[in-house]
Amino acid sequence: MPTIIMGKLASKIDGSIRSKAMSFLQKLGTDDTTSGLHIEPIENAVDPRVRTGRVDNFWRAVMFRLDSDGERHYVIHGIWPHDDAIAEARRVRLSVNPINGLPQIAEIEPPAASVPAATKSSSSQSLLGSLGHDRNVLVETLGLPEHIAGQALAAVDDDAVLDLAQRYDGWIGTILVDLAAGDAVDSVVARMELEKTAPSDDTDADVLHSLKRPGAAFQYAMIGDQDELRRVIDGGDFGAWRVFLHPEQRRYVERSYNGPFRLSGGAGTGKTVVLVHRARALARRSPSARIVLTTFTTNLAGALGDSLTQLDPRVPQTKKLGQPGVHVSGVDALASAVLRSAGSSLAASVREVLGEDRSAPLARTTGTRWREIVESTSTSLPTALANESFLSSEYGHVVLPNKIHDEAGYLRVRRPGRGVALDRAKRSAVWELVAAYRAQGRIDGSLDFAEAAAVAAAHLAGQMDKLADHVLIDEGQDLSPSHWQLLRALTGEHPDDLFIAEDAHQRIYGARVVLGRYGVAIVGRSQRLTLNYRTTAQNLHYAMKIIEGEQYVDLEDDMETTGYRSARTGPEPKMVPVESLGAELEEIGKRVQAWVASGTHADTVAVLVPDRFHRDRVVTALTERGVDARAVDRDRPAKGRVAVMTMHRAKGTEFSKVVIAADRPSPAELARLETLAPPERADADLRRRSLRYVAATRARDELVVIYPQH
Repeated sequence: MPTIIMGKLASKIDGSIRSKAMSFLQKLGTDDTTSGLHIEPIENAVDPRVRTGRVDNFWRAVMFRLDSDGERHYVIHGIWPHDDAIAEARRVRLSVNPINGLPQIAEIEPPAASVPAATKSSSSQSLLGSLGHDRNVLVETLGLPEHIAGQALAAVDDDAVLDLAQRYDGWIGTILVDLAAGDAVDSVVARMELEKTAPSDDTDADVLHSLKRPGAAFQYAMIGDQDELRRVIDGGDFGAWRVFLHPEQRRYVERSYNGPFRLSGGAGTGKTVVLVHRARALARRSPSARIVLTTFTTNLAGALGDSLTQLDPRVPQTKKLGQPGVHVSGVDALASAVLRSAGSSLAASVREVLGEDRSAPLARTTGTRWREIVESTSTSLPTALANESFLSSEYGHVVLPNKIHDEAGYLRVRRPGRGVALDRAKRSAVWELVAAYRAQGRIDGSLDFAEAAAVAAAHLAGQMDKLADHVLIDEGQDLSPSHWQLLRALTGEHPDDLFIAEDAHQRIYGARVVLGRYGVAIVGRSQRLTLNYRTTAQNLHYAMKIIEGEQYVDLEDDMETTGYRSARTGPEPKMVPVESLGAELEEIGKRVQAWVASGTHADTVAVLVPDRFHRDRVVTALTERGVDARAVDRDRPAKGRVAVMTMHRAKGTEFSKVVIAADRPSPAELARLETLAPPERADADLRRRSLRYVAATRARDELVVIYPQH
């Protein structure tokens, strides 16, 4: 039974022949002698292992047959019209790069590539030349083919190098992007795990070995069965993350860590991809393992579960916390599950955290409770402190994690990182409002979400038997102190206990947290991803401008840096000023209608807006234009429809083309911000910028930003 090895180029099959390609590859993987496949060598081909196969009367597959240890393997190069396929098959050769040990498909007479008019071939005039790289480095150290090295040394700027990298997708393109970003050659060699390999007498075996190297996994994938083959074909370019991992990503998927590990990186760098793959790897490594995959919101948790299913539906996903398999859940749902299972011991945990009882601890306090307390309770605090933003943050970051029961405890407690200094009188005044808040909680018997997480953490901390072996956390920057105490208590302290993905630039909920204060000790186990796989360089540049100049701090209390780069290029984002809401709706309708009319699939288009009011107005406007659009809230984006959602809801999604309605803050919102203390106001501005950054990085290819002119 032959083994199918899919190349990244081959996975990008035109939708019109996808089903035929699937049928052809399924038959090939079952029996390559099947009548009708017409697997044939090509006369006068430069590589005697090249074959073509009949997809239908018009289309032909080009592949390489490798024989080793009595087994046949087919490396699928691509699918072209008949005559083009024959021409391609005659001129391509699959070999092992003698310098870096990776597989490469080369044309014997590669076509001359166009060089920018203002470019000279001298490396001293090129971007890479200015960074100290020459032909010897590119060819003799990194293994770039001679003609590609020449083109790279002729590229005058980032855009020219990116164009070249996009043309040569895979390990060649990745090396070019890293060099253009200023990475040292030694760093590139280590990250890609490049090394010379001595050839053997069995050239087919040599190629197969090279295809299994970490650096090759970004470009080739061994297909295990028919189901996996279907996922590769159906996923296309949007699903490439499920199959083709960068060697650095694969390292974080497979490596074991002696305690909590933190993986940071900007939007689109593949942190979530690593988490999902790691969940599968842990489940494969130990089928009895209890794995928790969690994040801040229910919507994001649903997307994680969907991604795991798309990656490998054979990975068991368990609905009940504490059972073998992968339990995918939002972090607040985890807290509720712990409380439901606590039984009679729950009351003691409530008293441990709050110093009082609650009659209905499974019920949740209304989200407006702090506002109601401020409006109904007289206080000597200035408005900069007597507001729901400061009080809820103080309660969640100081009172709850320290299990403070009374004013005396609050007067003594340390408040590191809070930004706003409180003297004794102000602390007493704050506690009066906290006491009023808790009194209302006693009346209805409920817990708010932060209290529920704190109580769940207290309950688990007293249990010898933990509910999870491994906890994988996405969007860690948005979690609260009580959330971190809960997640720390879910599993014991042992290798591979916590794996955390975060990006300080995407913190759009709550105040920042320092992990070390809540029992999560990273102690140097931290790495950062910098290569963006989703967004074009042009869209990424626009997104980074939004957060430029601001200071963002990560979960280890260190300044978050940027330095992100993209391997993809595309059109510049379009900035469109409008004078009114009506003009905004007209512009959105015109842009979206044009995209859909030109053949863009509706479900790869999204409109992102500030709030639900805008969302519903946009859906109505698009519907009136005959565009099938749907407002997306708690449900998932619908197939075949343009998605319209708030920027908050867009977290964790991606689309080919995006329109952002970038409204200015309303007078009421500006007035509210003015009431905040300066540190709280500055943090609110950081979150506002982060929200715009999140929205801008949802676009893979095209981005349009519509903003009010006045």
